[in-house]
Amino acid sequence: MQNRIFMQQQYDTERLLLNTLTIHDTDFIFELVNTESWKRFIGDRHIHDKATAAAYVQKLVDNKNIVYWVASLKEEQVPVGVITLIKRDYLRHHDIGFAFLPGHSKKGYAFEAAAAVVNDIANDHNHTHLLATTLESNTNSISLLERLGLSFSEKILNNGEELLLFEATSDQLQVNRLIQTFFSIFNNVNGRQPGWDLAHSCFIKEAIIIKKTGVKETIDSVDSFITPRKAILSGGSLIDFSERELNFATNITGNIAQRSSRYQKTGRRDGVDFKEYGNKLFQFIKTGEGWKISSLLWEDDAE
Repeated sequence: MQNRIFMQQQYDTERLLLNTLTIHDTDFIFELVNTESWKRFIGDRHIHDKATAAAYVQKLVDNKNIVYWVASLKEEQVPVGVITLIKRDYLRHHDIGFAFLPGHSKKGYAFEAAAAVVNDIANDHNHTHLLATTLESNTNSISLLERLGLSFSEKILNNGEELLLFEATSDQLQVNRLIQTFFSIFNNVNGRQPGWDLAHSCFIKEAIIIKKTGVKETIDSVDSFITPRKAILSGGSLIDFSERELNFATNITGNIAQRSSRYQKTGRRDGVDFKEYGNKLFQFIKTGEGWKISSLLWEDDAE
């Protein structure tokens, strides 16, 4: 399979633009492959001048089993990292990778860029699995792979080097994307408008949503769940609100699935900043339109 036929050439995210590698990116690649983190975790390519860098870039561009996307900051139009998709001889499926300049780490760029590619792969029928490898010492890479929804599979040897192999099926990636969309809906940070138009696309029409508070519970349909939250997030009493998953466990059996999720929500309520935690339990079914939430149960931690 030749990825270049199936994968997008460009991705547009909130803060980044991703474009496939060209010879015009030589200076950036020269800088990136000579960073300490690249040499430590990916390997020394022995590229010590621009001519060698140009030859290296051309070799990547010409290889039909390799796609590099250069991630650039939208506003500054400055390249900061790469996302890669490679079919390696020693792996059964395609392998995703990432590398960013040290000055642009710890800002969420790697996840933002990689998630765009992963979400595309999730809906590409040519990819039934996605793999990734990393060194055990590369804890940042491991954390990012887990956040992207890949799970540790096994240790493998390649050219005498021990690597950790991570893996996800396309169904797992699709469920992850659905949950990312769900959490993105209820977000009004910096005046952002919540994504109400996405809400119904996440659920089946008959879905039920249950909020548990002690021995009491509130049971809603999708509409009765959304309506009061529209008022709260648009009325000015709750601003800079967002939710995110901290960790999760997903179990898929055929066309049904469930996911337990530990989450955090932050914001400013009536002028007071807050940070709260809780647990959500999702159930899903796979429909003709893909995976949908059939029920959601959640409970916030007691104060």
